[in-house]
Amino acid sequence: MEIIIQKLTDQDKISKQIDSWPIWEKEVSRFDWYYDSTEHCYILKGKVIVETNNGNIEINAGDYVTFPKGLKCIWDIKEDIRKHYKFE
Repeated sequence: MEIIIQKLTDQDKISKQIDSWPIWEKEVSRFDWYYDSTEHCYILKGKVIVETNNGNIEINAGDYVTFPKGLKCIWDIKEDIRKHYKFE
């Protein structure tokens, strides 16, 4: 299962209506996570290392990330996270 990280243009953000998505915030911490549906998120601030069976992925402010349904991982938040998110 692949985590997809993209950089969006301002027009992409508008067309996806990202500013209307809910916001999730979490302080520096480490926890297990399972995606029971696909999540799309836009990182507003912070830094996290997502640990998967296929290696570690670094995610930073400005990244648009797609987490696939069925992914098991560990979130290791290095800097407080603030993100817009949407589940399929």
